[in-house]
Amino acid sequence: MSAVRWGRGAAGFGRALWPAGAPGLLAEEGALGGVWGRKRSSTASPCEQDRRKDWGHAELLEVLKARVRQLQAEGVAEVTVKRVAKRVAVARAPEAGGAQPPRQAQAGAEGAAPMLSSRWAQKLDDDQRLMERRKQRLEGKLQKHVEKVAWQKQLRSEPRLLSRKLASQLQHWEQGAPRSPWEEQLAQLLQEAPQGWSGEAAAAPADRGPESRLEGQRQRLLSFFECCLLTGNLPLAHHLLVTHHSKSQQQRLLTLSMYNMVMLGWARQGSFKELMYVFFMLKDAGLAPDLRSYAAALQCMGRLDQDAGTIRRCLKQMAQDGLQLQGLFTAVPLSAEERAELLRAVRKAKPAFTPPRPPVPPPQVNTSPLLREIYAKQDPTVSYPRLHLSLKELQGLFRQQLRVEMATTVTVESVEKVPLLTKEVLHARKTLAGLRTRWRTALYRELQETKESEAHAAREGRLSLFPYLCLLSEKEIVGLLLQTLQALPAQGESLLFLAHELGLRVFKRKQLRNEVQELEQRYSKYLHLLASDTQVAEPCLPRQHWEALGAPEAPHEQPWPVSVVVQLGKQLAEVLVRAAQMPSSLAAPRSPGTLIPVLYHVYSFRSFRQIGILKPHPAFTQLLETAAERTLTFESTDVPMLCPPLPWTSPHSGAFLLSPTKMMRSVEGSQQHQLLLERCPPAELHGALDALTQLGNCAWRVNGRILDLVLELFTDKGCPRLGVPAPPSEAPRPPEGRQAPKGCLLPEVSPAEKAEMRRELARRLKVAREMQSLRADALYRLSLAQHLRHRVFWLPHNMDFRGRTYPCSPHFNHLGSDLARALLEFAQGRPLGPHGLNWLKIHLVNLTGLKKRESLQARRDYADELMEDILDSADRPMTGRKWWMEADEPWQALACCMEVAQAVRAPDPTAYVSHFPVHQDGSCNGLQHYAALGRDSVGAASVNLLPLDLPQDVYSEVAAQVEVFRRQDAEQGVRVAQVLEGFISRKVVKQTVMTVVYGVTRYGGRLQIEKRLREIHDFPQDFVWEASHYLVRQVFNSLQEMFSGTRSIQRWLTESARLISHTGSAVEWVTPLGIPVIQPYHRDSKVMIKGGLQSLTFSSSVDTSQKPNTLKQKNGFPPNFIHSLDSSHMMLTALHCYRKGLTFVSVHDCFWTHAADVAVMNQVCREQFVRLHSQPILHNLSRFLIKRFCSDPRTSKSIWVSRLMDTLLSVPKAGTFNLEQVKHSTYFFS
Repeated sequence: MSAVRWGRGAAGFGRALWPAGAPGLLAEEGALGGVWGRKRSSTASPCEQDRRKDWGHAELLEVLKARVRQLQAEGVAEVTVKRVAKRVAVARAPEAGGAQPPRQAQAGAEGAAPMLSSRWAQKLDDDQRLMERRKQRLEGKLQKHVEKVAWQKQLRSEPRLLSRKLASQLQHWEQGAPRSPWEEQLAQLLQEAPQGWSGEAAAAPADRGPESRLEGQRQRLLSFFECCLLTGNLPLAHHLLVTHHSKSQQQRLLTLSMYNMVMLGWARQGSFKELMYVFFMLKDAGLAPDLRSYAAALQCMGRLDQDAGTIRRCLKQMAQDGLQLQGLFTAVPLSAEERAELLRAVRKAKPAFTPPRPPVPPPQVNTSPLLREIYAKQDPTVSYPRLHLSLKELQGLFRQQLRVEMATTVTVESVEKVPLLTKEVLHARKTLAGLRTRWRTALYRELQETKESEAHAAREGRLSLFPYLCLLSEKEIVGLLLQTLQALPAQGESLLFLAHELGLRVFKRKQLRNEVQELEQRYSKYLHLLASDTQVAEPCLPRQHWEALGAPEAPHEQPWPVSVVVQLGKQLAEVLVRAAQMPSSLAAPRSPGTLIPVLYHVYSFRSFRQIGILKPHPAFTQLLETAAERTLTFESTDVPMLCPPLPWTSPHSGAFLLSPTKMMRSVEGSQQHQLLLERCPPAELHGALDALTQLGNCAWRVNGRILDLVLELFTDKGCPRLGVPAPPSEAPRPPEGRQAPKGCLLPEVSPAEKAEMRRELARRLKVAREMQSLRADALYRLSLAQHLRHRVFWLPHNMDFRGRTYPCSPHFNHLGSDLARALLEFAQGRPLGPHGLNWLKIHLVNLTGLKKRESLQARRDYADELMEDILDSADRPMTGRKWWMEADEPWQALACCMEVAQAVRAPDPTAYVSHFPVHQDGSCNGLQHYAALGRDSVGAASVNLLPLDLPQDVYSEVAAQVEVFRRQDAEQGVRVAQVLEGFISRKVVKQTVMTVVYGVTRYGGRLQIEKRLREIHDFPQDFVWEASHYLVRQVFNSLQEMFSGTRSIQRWLTESARLISHTGSAVEWVTPLGIPVIQPYHRDSKVMIKGGLQSLTFSSSVDTSQKPNTLKQKNGFPPNFIHSLDSSHMMLTALHCYRKGLTFVSVHDCFWTHAADVAVMNQVCREQFVRLHSQPILHNLSRFLIKRFCSDPRTSKSIWVSRLMDTLLSVPKAGTFNLEQVKHSTYFFS
């Protein structure tokens, strides 16, 4: 029963105690003596006295109500009744020296003055409501405590053992004499434990069937136990352990770590009897205790201050099991308090024992030849950059960020146009406020009832959601659900998507660590490395400095299975659906005042699949639009940081202060990447860790001038041509008149017309949904930009499974569109110097998309020719000639115009401090890596690996080659080739050429070309499908002819992946920087969650128990391998730029730095590309794959393994291109 329901019931029960006709009799009750009689001293505590006073007032009010009812029953006039209530209310005033007896009150009422003030009646009502609420709260708390105690008594603690011998021993020991204490029995039990088993070997019972089939269920069970311990529900965890252990089929799911987890929980509470039960179950399951098991037992003995003999026998048995005493203090993660109790127990048996100091790890040296220079000691050329902020400023920013993460959410003002505060707007806001108050109450009630239902399921031994629902306070969950309701789009959202997002948000919030004081001290010392006004003894990388401070590594958080995430989110979504209701009068003013749901569950077809959607009522959507509230709420991990991120020190430690973040992002539920990283020697990951830290340490600020211009368009009607989405009011409306959806019902409409009407309606709805999505994305980005306008902020980074890096903040970063990039600039400026202004001009011309095949000098000259237009754009962007709007990247071009204008107008342009980031982009970077791998001279020349006077444009060359093929076919009378005359351009083929190196198929390439052809208004649309088929074939033929070495490497990689997949394994490799990579493509496994609004079925491709998806494995290997190379090149460039003191960030193969440092960055970029490809990359890959997939003698006779060995040994032969020439190629990155 929920607390609210119990409170109401308790109030009714209290009223039932008062007889309507004789209230005065209750004055004899002892509990009310202090109310009716004289004041007397009390030995009760002040809290108890206050509680009695509240109850006394409540009871007095009940008397008054009973008397009013009595008078009404006797036919007394209403006014007299009111006077009675007023008169008696006076009797309860404190200065009266106590309340009057009921008889006096009645007598006084009969002689009441007719002019008694009505304020007393109001006061009576107010006091009655107040006392009622107090009584409900008190009863609610009491009931919760009683229910919790009663519930725990229902949970099983004594196990039912499958071994008769152990069961009889347990029964005998439970009934044993005092001479046989539990501790001695534990020592005897340990002696009977299986010998020679390691903890790892015992992690799962032998002969239990294929482990892969049980892994998902074990993950869910483990997460259940973990949540039980986190939420203080240890008896429930023990109950479920006992329930599963007592059934042989369910016992297969239990592992040693689960038994240990529950044992550790009982050890923390000093509950040795329950710990003993777990030991019996552990032995009954055929498992041997490991170090964690012994640590739990000894810790419990230390808390109970047990005798030395039992502890001595326990330590002796541990030694016989081959476990070292020192390992308890070095190999088992314990808190300081747990460690102290463990030491206390050990010293009872061994008084002279001294725990070993935490092992000093041997110096870990990265063995990669590419990183030897990075980690060289005492290099005088190193000049690590510092921030422009003082230590005091950075400490203040740290405290701000700490408050943000502890609050878990950030609320910002929306940049939507401010509405006029009309009566309608104010009324809508008042209505919303009232509804939310009502919804909060309803959500609390529904949440408590859901918890009660889930707790009942857990008592029956089922894996319920109860501990997950207890991870966050009810207030947090209610706030989370109200945020979800607020952000739901008008067209609704897939229930599966909504459930997944809600479950993830609960998981992320529960991970919040609470080590604030220790973190603040360590972080303050760390800032000495970064602050502008401090010094450190020896310059070093941030990670090295953080590790030198002795920072303990954050505990690794086990991810939840996807099924748990979705089921939890689905349950919360259903709570929201049940609780959120509104008066029907909001939808139909004349309707009766009944309550109707705010959210409706409907089905819709998307991509030929029927999906369930939660859709808000149109009246609620209209209410939100009318109210036009100006706040948005974000998770604290979804916004940039206000202080430098923590350095990355391990695969799960870095970035945010309190919120754990994974170094390698992956599909939710996938663990294979994390397992690979954890098995990898820590030193091998240093390159990736330090590169991510360096990218995250770049300080940013908002370009306020650009933001003002964008907001001006955004709050008007948008400008899609410039990337500013239009508001929903500009979206296409459903057809009207005969073409309206209802027109399909007309009898005279033919089937063809109906089909066309349906297609038109679907097209308009699709456009409206896309506009809504783009508008919301822009709203989030611009609102965050406005929120951070006058602040310095940082963007922590992590990476995907290939090593490509991304900012953790999804809504506001430099990886987005032209508009997103234009809003950002470096917080730390740098004087332009002698060449900085020239690089600004070159960058501006690059942004226009013009002069791509011209020299750098020609681009500078072109910028000088356009200086009048540049200055006009800077001074009058919206009212002048608007030259900047014609650029390929208009907003970045405008920002650059403004920077150039300020620089040329400065008294000394070389001293002008510029914050503007200048980009250097690779020339079809994927083909650059392929050409370097194959030493392909022809391909190298096409992608600017060779030093030439003018840049080569591979897209134009491919277009020219396609035109040659087209002309030949046209002469032979091919109709589509004749139609395409004059329409083959660089733009038509660019996207396909760019992505073919990353694995785009002919089907995907055809769609890309089709889209480009449809954008050409003069092209006959009837030929689009045929022309796109023709062109994609010619593009692939052109690339085959121009990049023969590239295609041979692609085929080798594809065939290797196909054969590896046929052996039953996913493709793995290690990048040149030592990052282990595995492709997460497996056959889909169906997951179904039944019940509730609908049964959810979804596919998971990360289930490692499924066979690899051969098609995805072979198609994904070539592009993923190239991505791992371009990320290695970027990381090398980032680390070497950091050593030279440069500010460096990247968008994959586009590198950013200050204008003054472009030349230095270009030199580093070329040098590191040469160093990377000087390694025998393909031969190293071949050796790794042979060792990984062909060295197992059990599979060596397989035909697939034999073919794989032959393929891997046939590494494509390299050409004659000399890599050293790249160092002198001006246009390699430009």
